[in-house]
Amino acid sequence: MTAGIDKINFFAPPYYLDMKDLAHARDVDPDKFTIGIGQDQMAVSPVSHDIVTLAANAALPILSEEDKQKIDLVIVGTESSIDESKASAVILHGLLGIQPFARAIELKEACYSATAGLQFAKEYVLHHPDRKALVIAADIARYGLNSGGEPTQGAGAVAMVISSQPRILALSEESVPLTQDIYDFWRPTGVEYPVVDGPLSNATYIESFQKVWQEFSRRYHKSFSDFAALSFHIPYTKMGKKALLAGLASESAAEQERLLARYEESIRYSRKIGNLYTGSLYLGLISLLENSQQLTAGSQLGLFSYGSGAVAEFFTGTLQEGFADHLRKAEHELLLDARNRLTVAEYEKMFSTQLTNTNLAADPDNTRFRLEAVQQQIRKYRL
Repeated sequence: MTAGIDKINFFAPPYYLDMKDLAHARDVDPDKFTIGIGQDQMAVSPVSHDIVTLAANAALPILSEEDKQKIDLVIVGTESSIDESKASAVILHGLLGIQPFARAIELKEACYSATAGLQFAKEYVLHHPDRKALVIAADIARYGLNSGGEPTQGAGAVAMVISSQPRILALSEESVPLTQDIYDFWRPTGVEYPVVDGPLSNATYIESFQKVWQEFSRRYHKSFSDFAALSFHIPYTKMGKKALLAGLASESAAEQERLLARYEESIRYSRKIGNLYTGSLYLGLISLLENSQQLTAGSQLGLFSYGSGAVAEFFTGTLQEGFADHLRKAEHELLLDARNRLTVAEYEKMFSTQLTNTNLAADPDNTRFRLEAVQQQIRKYRL
């Protein structure tokens, strides 16, 4: 029996800010952003987008009518929830036209929760091989104007259809999770922006990768040479590289060069979008699959998921025959190329725009799914 990723797609809002423009406006050397943290552009979300619209726009293009009838489980991983009680997955279930006899839930554990959703979906499909699951990671990463975290902001969503006959990546039973109670990044209820201990967060991320990799290697007798590539959670593109370099310290120069080359392929989209929180690992996976010429059917991939607070996991999968035929590289490149470049003043205005019906009516965004009004605290979406 197998289960894994049958379809995968990402969506980013139709606006971006060039990081060099932000650097000049903040009186910072542009190299600090483009080289120091490894970001070229930042996706910017208008008032008409929230995690529901981002998720719906990511999911709809890959859902056939057959999928909608066979999906029994809709899971959204997010740390940008729009409601303390009602799951965004319930709203998405209706917007996407999923058959009614399905479970719809929302999961939270910082940037890790989509991986938990993927593992839950895998187990469901293994026990119900004629059915499917939809897992979506959707977030808007915001730290505030002129804040230390501002250059690592971003927005978007990744949607995955999980089936027992996956055409892209079959997930293995080999995985190692890790939980540690650490306050490296958190956002108390009612607080608008996260509280971040940057040095601790960086150190915990790197140490978590080393811990899960070493335990994985011990349990399953695997080495880096067993993997064609590794994909990382990418809060900013230099973060994953730091962890990879630390893990490869004792490897040969050739092995380091091989895996670092694959890593560079995995961050091309993230350099243009920024931090997707729960979707960052899976945006990196899409970038790797769509931009590498070195991967073939049967290649083993290692995936490192991390969520501050902290939960991490190293898990694996096998690329399927003809996997490249089921990717959406042309559509993704068109999506990124069609975005509108904002000036810093336009970005700051968009960032500060409050959610009101007047502002929603004035928003020119014409994306397939968008927020149109809020009536008696109920969000109304364009169908």
